[in-house]
Formats: sequence, structure tokens, C-alpha cells
Amino acid sequence: MNFSDIVTRGLVLLGCGKMGSAMLQGWLGNGLPPTSVHVIDPNPSDWLRGTGVHINGDLPAAPAVVLLAVKPQMMGAALPQLAAMGGGKTLFVTVAAGITIEGYEKLLGAQTPLIRAMPNTPAAIGRGITAIVGNGAASAADLDLSEALLRAVGQVVRLEDEAQMDAVIGVSGSGPAYVFHLIETMAAAGVEQGLSEELAMQLAKATVAGAGALAEASDESPAQLRVNVTSPGGTTAAALEVLMEPETGFPGLLSRAVAANIRRNRELAG
Repeated sequence: MNFSDIVTRGLVLLGCGKMGSAMLQGWLGNGLPPTSVHVIDPNPSDWLRGTGVHINGDLPAAPAVVLLAVKPQMMGAALPQLAAMGGGKTLFVTVAAGITIEGYEKLLGAQTPLIRAMPNTPAAIGRGITAIVGNGAASAADLDLSEALLRAVGQVVRLEDEAQMDAVIGVSGSGPAYVFHLIETMAAAGVEQGLSEELAMQLAKATVAGAGALAEASDESPAQLRVNVTSPGGTTAAALEVLMEPETGFPGLLSRAVAANIRRNRELAG
């Protein structure tokens, strides 16, 4: 990662909770000098205080990057203090959900280079995936810099336009919750069949984590990996007959769940 512009002009991180801390840890681990980072956070953690970054002090007038990592409901109060940095050469990157590019441009100006990003919660352990899209003022170099910064917490993909963000939220943004519920229900099914709660949960967690890692590492598609472990007429096939039923199984269920997610996201966006 080329930090030269950030080292010279500085980076402002607004919010240093789980997501902000994970990103900051990645940047510092990749060689970004702590003295180049200015953090604004009302409740700095002991870990943050020990990093050597500037905390709640004077900010550079025109930093290279401002990264917004506060919760959406806090953005209205927090962002105005940075509005003076808009309209110039400072790149704004936001990982807050629910606020559109248009919403930010109303506060910062349409000429402000802006990247909207949607990470998911595994980013907190460096295993997330983040989708990014820029506004009209964002250059190819701005996208490259944003991607480099966000790779500190996992994979990064680029969207063709902001309209795709709703689907990203429905699939990967909220997706970890779907997987966590799968773990819950797998473990509950194991208990129903005579396993202890502790053993059933251990088996469910390890199975989901291992299958996910295998799917990501394998050159074969998830469909082929499924076929590989399904003997015709066997036990896995009997279970998949239930799970793959078009309406009551996973296909219909997940389709309806993602559609409900997107519908509610649009309602909240107004």
C-alpha cells in the first residue's frame, strides 16, 4: 500500500469502535505511521490510547483521507465538524450503512470525492468483504486508495453503480446474521437428536466455518462441492431433498429473506 500522500497530509478516522479499530490495526500493521492518523472518538479505548495516534486533537486542514466509521444515527452530529474539508482534495470514505452518496453530498458538496463502502461484521477479524462505489468526483486513484485502505479488513469488490448497494446489503452486509442463525438451528437440531448443547454447538460452528473456508479456497464451485459429498440415495441426499425444495427449502427461503431485507432498507432510506 502506498501511504505517501497520507503520511504527508494525514488521515482522519471518525469513530474507532470495532470496525474503526480493525481498520486502524491493519493500517498500522502495514506500516502507516501512527503520527499520520487523527482519530475522533468520544470514548477512546485503552488499546487506541496505546497506538500512538492523535486522539481528539487538532485536525489537519486538508487531510488526504477522512474515513467515516460512526453509526448512521451519529453521523448527523459528527459530520458537520468535518464539512469544511469537503469540496476540495480530501477523499471521504464512509463505511456507515443507510446513507446514500446524495445524502453525503448535501453536507459536503457534490465536488467532494466520496467513496461509499459496505463492509460486513467479519471485517472485525480481518475476514470481511466490502463493496465500494464512488461518486462523480471520485477518480480512479481515489478508488484504488480506498480499496487499499479497506483491504486491511478483508476482500474488496467494486460496484458498477450505487443502485447495487441494496443487494450487497441484503447478501453480504446482513448475510453474517443469516449464517449465525444457520449455526443456531443446526445446533438445535443436533440437540433434538440427542447431542449435548455444547457438543452440538461445537459441531455446528466448526462445520459452517470449515465449509466456508473450503468453498473459498477450492477451485470448484459450491454446487460441485455439494455434489462431491452427496452420494445418490444416501443420507446427505435425503437431507438435501428437504433443503433444496424450491419453495419451502433454502432457494425460496433465502430469496424471500434477501428481498425482505432490500425492501426494508429502501423503506428506511425514505
